[in-house]
Amino acid sequence: MISLKVNGKRYEVDVSDDTPLLWVIRENLGLTGTKYGCGIAQCGACTLHVDGRAVRSCVTPVSAATGKEIVTIEGLSSDGSHPVQRAWIEEDVPQCGYCHSGQIMSAAALLSVNPKPSDADIDEAMSGNICRCGTYQRIRRAIHRAAAIMAQGGRK
Repeated sequence: MISLKVNGKRYEVDVSDDTPLLWVIRENLGLTGTKYGCGIAQCGACTLHVDGRAVRSCVTPVSAATGKEIVTIEGLSSDGSHPVQRAWIEEDVPQCGYCHSGQIMSAAALLSVNPKPSDADIDEAMSGNICRCGTYQRIRRAIHRAAAIMAQGGRK
């Protein structure tokens, strides 16, 4: 049995140590907001936070997350009130929406360490996330908007 803390809740799962964290989150815990994209950590759809860092869960063995704080898109906020989620809506970012949980999680991780990122900072932090619909300009605007919301006292 492996013990995990996901979105503030403790879970015990009976899986092999080398099972990708993505599959444990989706299949064992039923949290399907984190998406499977490529399986080789190249697209970013599976991004979640482990101890506050953006991590590609498709290549992270569950054993690497034991004893750490895991946050999925469902745990970022229960009602969509996180500044990044609000900015995503205000900037009308999603098209198909498939990549956006990973995009949002990467953006939230960026803003947690760099509350006022430049375009270059955003481009670098988001370079591992692919949007097949090409909404990159809206994504950048949304990250700047989220930073402004946070600077004005919006919750982190």
